[in-house]
Amino acid sequence: MALVNVRRDVSDPFYRYKMERLQTKIEGKGNGIKTVVVNLSSVAASLARPGAYLIKYFGFELGAQTNIDPPDDRWIINGAHEASKLQELLDTFITRFVLCKKCKNPETDVQIKDGHITLDCKACGQRSEVDVRQKLSGFILKIVPKKTKKDKAERKAARKAKQNGKNGDKENGSGGDDNSDQATPTSEDPNVDIASDDDAFTRKIKTEAQTLDKKEVEVNDDDWAVDMSEEAVKARQQQLPDEFKQKLVLNGDDDDEEGEGGGNTAYDQLGTWILAQAKEKGGVNDVDDIEIYLKAQELGIEQKHRTILVLVQTVFDDNICSQIGKRAGMLKKLIGSSDRHQKALLGGTERLVGSLLAEKPDMLEKVVKILQLYYHHDLVTEEVVTKWGSKASKKYVDLPTSKKVRKAAEPFLTWLAEAESEEDSDDEE
Repeated sequence: MALVNVRRDVSDPFYRYKMERLQTKIEGKGNGIKTVVVNLSSVAASLARPGAYLIKYFGFELGAQTNIDPPDDRWIINGAHEASKLQELLDTFITRFVLCKKCKNPETDVQIKDGHITLDCKACGQRSEVDVRQKLSGFILKIVPKKTKKDKAERKAARKAKQNGKNGDKENGSGGDDNSDQATPTSEDPNVDIASDDDAFTRKIKTEAQTLDKKEVEVNDDDWAVDMSEEAVKARQQQLPDEFKQKLVLNGDDDDEEGEGGGNTAYDQLGTWILAQAKEKGGVNDVDDIEIYLKAQELGIEQKHRTILVLVQTVFDDNICSQIGKRAGMLKKLIGSSDRHQKALLGGTERLVGSLLAEKPDMLEKVVKILQLYYHHDLVTEEVVTKWGSKASKKYVDLPTSKKVRKAAEPFLTWLAEAESEEDSDDEE
């Protein structure tokens, strides 16, 4: 899927705020013709806005009826509308409802209070008023969700992360925040997690699996000549471009299962396959979730906790903050409610951060944001992450690195504890 700059007036190819280009499909004919915005959920997640905001804005601007809460992720606008036209309308939506009026960065949260809509910028701290006379403003004010105790916790997290992780950037005069590659969706966005919905991901797997050509997955033992010895695996990894040479450390777990480890396992095969796909397609972000899941399934490891360990080290890189939301659906499907899988997610993250520290010293500054995103997308529970943060471990990395990662995570762990304390206090009342 082609990525474009969130601000399309910025031509810099290294502009860090990216989103997918809108993809549409025209269906029906005559009076029943309609436009399906195929990837609206993904675009909305990149902007940290509910999909309902985007589809309703298109409807207002085009004078067309829309659906605002599709159970099957099919966002529809009545009538035939070209993707290029919708992309232009999206530009105006971004200007009016996403960009900070001061620094022009899209790192804003929507705040609604007393009939006013404010954009709270996490990059520069500016609070900008949205024109409530616009049609979409009326819609936003009507669908303000009821705040929950978890919302309080997430708002506290955002404030604490900003206080602890962003003051340095402001002092250096930078307009943004290195540990915010993508604006974090807030819990006030009712539709923001549509792209990572577990059921939707399951339906997508089943649909795409049915369309696979059986010949592509049949294995002829006579023709299988891929050398999976430890030396061969390492040799293939060395042939990959530097940006794809992840630190795939799979050995060293205290609870190795089924003889894992040794450089010639299904986990090594999965990791090597993902890196090869990344090289072939031009980047790890272009490797499809469904293909990864089906490959893990083919290798018989889609339910194993160590698969999570491999994935964190291969599908994520130093842009992990902008990648978590896009991979959340697949990860949630694989992790489920297993504490062991959640620990593997955190352990894999330690390894990733540790492997990148030499070249990317700012990775530690991103730890709070990473944990916040994991928590937001329900990939870790507060019990698991609190226990993980209570004691350094050399299970996944060396002890000094483990201590550094947990030290960097302290702001997140602190507000999590405060939120729990506040919730207990509310229950007593």
